[in-house]
Amino acid sequence: MFEQTVLETQHYTDRLFRFRMTRPSGFRFRSGEFVMIGLPGDNGKPLLRAYSIASPAWDDNLEFFSIKVPDGPLTSRLQNIGEGDTVILGKKSTGTLVLDALRPGKTLYMLSTGTGIAPFASLIREPETFERFEKVVLCHTTREVSELQYGLDLIAEIEADETLLEVVGDKLVHFTSVTREDYPVRGRITNLIEDGSLFDAVGTTPFDPAVDRVMICGSMEMLKDCAALCEQAGLVEGSNSEPGDYVIEKAFAE
Repeated sequence: MFEQTVLETQHYTDRLFRFRMTRPSGFRFRSGEFVMIGLPGDNGKPLLRAYSIASPAWDDNLEFFSIKVPDGPLTSRLQNIGEGDTVILGKKSTGTLVLDALRPGKTLYMLSTGTGIAPFASLIREPETFERFEKVVLCHTTREVSELQYGLDLIAEIEADETLLEVVGDKLVHFTSVTREDYPVRGRITNLIEDGSLFDAVGTTPFDPAVDRVMICGSMEMLKDCAALCEQAGLVEGSNSEPGDYVIEKAFAE
């Protein structure tokens, strides 16, 4: 385990916050992977949980996007960290939400709910993503409008970065929806795929295994339902050992 220092924190709502911390010089990962992070436990053993790394592989620091669970063993404490505090970082990253687990294609859909946007925060700032695909559709569904802010900030960050913007160009489309409040697009991502609203909004057609690739990250129910829609469309699940048309992260769910 590495002991790393918190550089900054930002709280979006009473349920969501992000934090950045130092990155060990020898720590390597692929954009989209997750790692174990945590805090020292009362019994001397660290409290650890799998977290997607939200920063791209080229970033000198590490970023994470987290929920706050009042009675959660780790997040109840993690939400109180501040600049200068120590966070424990595992030495090895892994995961299936990586470009290598997908076959070549034209359009890449990133389907996320809640904090499931974290691995895609890494991938939409990864130049290789835009070298491999002609169009990247970042879909983020939350319960409340305020929970979309992290994703909106990411897009603004890319637009303000001349180097990133040159790579991304007009290839990135940000599609947002909300389930519990009034919003221009309202509904679960599964319903918006089924009724075609998603494709109409972003100027594409329903999933086609010849050209479309899909990454999915969210709750267990959302993973299962979105995977079923991919299968119905003829897409084949991929892995690090055998790339396919869609991938989900089975190691954890929001």
